[in-house]
Amino acid sequence: MTTSETQQASTMCTEPQKEHRWLQKLVGEWTYDVEATMEPGQPPEKFTGTESVRSLGGLWMLAEGQGEMPGGGTATAMMTLGYDPQKKRYVGTFIGSMMTHLWVYDGALDAAERVLTLDAEGPSMAAEGKMAKYQDVIELKSDDHRMLTSHVLGDDGTWHQFMTANYRRTK
Repeated sequence: MTTSETQQASTMCTEPQKEHRWLQKLVGEWTYDVEATMEPGQPPEKFTGTESVRSLGGLWMLAEGQGEMPGGGTATAMMTLGYDPQKKRYVGTFIGSMMTHLWVYDGALDAAERVLTLDAEGPSMAAEGKMAKYQDVIELKSDDHRMLTSHVLGDDGTWHQFMTANYRRTK
């Protein structure tokens, strides 16, 4: 085998590493409650939903959520998360029935292995036609409680939190 063939074979037959096993903590059935500030100066909106998270081969986490939307209606969203050993980074995607943008995640776990910070770029909520930098931060509070906070990088160079979601395990 050539070096290239060996690398391809190892990529195709990967055993889960400790970073992949960390993602398995998210597997299960969850309910969530969200508080989000949709427009500056407006009171936060609250909504709820459910999420089903499963493992794909012990390497990927697939989460499908359904819930209320700010302003009414319901939406479905899908998140994928995995770990890329070559990049030594967590990677993933996020899509939703309420948007046309494919969010691509790149992130890292903190030293205490409790907080996963995922960076992404997406449409600005403040300026039509512009892109902005975002962070989704997943914090494990316990085996049955995790919190997701979403932040956007402001023009002032600081991160502004605009959403908090608390997930509680039901199974």
